[in-house]
Amino acid sequence: MTAAYDTIGIDYGRMRQPDPRIAARIGAALGDARTVLNVGAGTGSYEPVGREVTALEPSAEMIRQRPVGAAPAVQGVAEALPFPDQSFDAAMAVLTVHHWTDQRRGLAELRRVARGPIVILTYDPAFRGFWLADDYLPALTALDEAKMPPLDIYGDVLGKVRVEPVPIPHDCRDGFLCAYWRRPAAYLDPQLRAAMSSFHLIGDVSGPIAQLEADLASRVWQARHGHLLEREELDLGYRLVVAS
Repeated sequence: MTAAYDTIGIDYGRMRQPDPRIAARIGAALGDARTVLNVGAGTGSYEPVGREVTALEPSAEMIRQRPVGAAPAVQGVAEALPFPDQSFDAAMAVLTVHHWTDQRRGLAELRRVARGPIVILTYDPAFRGFWLADDYLPALTALDEAKMPPLDIYGDVLGKVRVEPVPIPHDCRDGFLCAYWRRPAAYLDPQLRAAMSSFHLIGDVSGPIAQLEADLASRVWQARHGHLLEREELDLGYRLVVAS
């Protein structure tokens, strides 16, 4: 996915801002760790403040977009971390494991370099119930099944873990795939879709997006899913995995 993010990451830093509520969950899970490795760091979203963070990112475009003052970034991949054993108090990986070419090896590398907790934000590929996939783009479900690691892989590689649901707020600031669950018209915007790797991998979505646009105009979407407009947050399959 390095080359892909060199393309889809062109405006990534603007579209993918960290949501403070999700950031708080990640920060709490890191505990009192002082030195933190952020693997698949992208433009620096969710890197905790007040700690000594080292970022590792394969895409030169993503590194280029890291803001002034962001943690120093090393270009590299999760499967071969260029750090000695137990170099960091903790390690983190946010919505990135599904892009790794060898997920088990990458997770083992996290365990090798981290003395303490490993905190991973990921997605449960067994989850069902997101209207965009169910009604318009079943290819999203197939893609998740093919790319997203099943949750049991984390315990297999990292040892004892706890897995916590991360409900997505209705006004989520981060533009990942399910962030706009209560703002369906957002999926009509090609710029927003361009910052979501799933759309890049699926390819042409003009037909399903045209159907969504028509259903919003005719209020078919509202008839099916209007109850969601009353919800403040929703479980859409995102999970925080914490290995101590």
